[in-house]
Amino acid sequence: MIGWAMKHIGFIFDMDGVIVDSNPYHKMALEQFCQQVGISITQEVLLHKVYGRANKEWLPELLGKELSEEEIEHYGTEKELLYQQLYRPYIRPVPGLFQFLQLLTERKFPCAVATSAPRMNVDFTLQHTGLSHFFELVLDQSHVSKGKPHPEIYLKTSAALGLPPSQCIVFEDSLAGVRAARAAGCKVVGVLTTHRAEELTEAQITIADFTNLQPEALCRQLDLV
Repeated sequence: MIGWAMKHIGFIFDMDGVIVDSNPYHKMALEQFCQQVGISITQEVLLHKVYGRANKEWLPELLGKELSEEEIEHYGTEKELLYQQLYRPYIRPVPGLFQFLQLLTERKFPCAVATSAPRMNVDFTLQHTGLSHFFELVLDQSHVSKGKPHPEIYLKTSAALGLPPSQCIVFEDSLAGVRAARAAGCKVVGVLTTHRAEELTEAQITIADFTNLQPEALCRQLDLV
């Protein structure tokens, strides 16, 4: 099975909530950011309007006005610097991920990151977790014109891996991300860092984290063998 899988199954990872359990720190950063600009934010807005989406999409909605590209860049950078300052002392991979990525590398499965995050957070995350060498491909918000739940990022990532979406396993934690991956035609594993299992009903499988996860067993569960 391994020889076949090397060529025919790809593993694609969202970043926030999948590679790192970062959303609690994004929440703190957003609360501080909102205090600075004089608005409030609720948990419902975070779950349904912010997590999994690009800054250029949620910022105008949150602030209630149209924003220029320069304003989006300014506000986005301000919020992300707050986030990095808060999270830097605590950042670490989701439990079991390092070992799971080691297994994928040993078995020569192609691996990629596909995230709505800005590049500054991608670099921050991969640098401080030491995981960058596991991924042959990284796509961030700058690589797409339409953010999640639009499937563009997963269509582009699977194409860059040279695989049809139906032969790619996506790990996602957000509602928008799961919907994007399913719309692209990928197999989806929901990671339960941000939502409960009953909320991620569009994912074929849900996992608490990557502890003891085996690539071949997962492929069998998803009918990829």
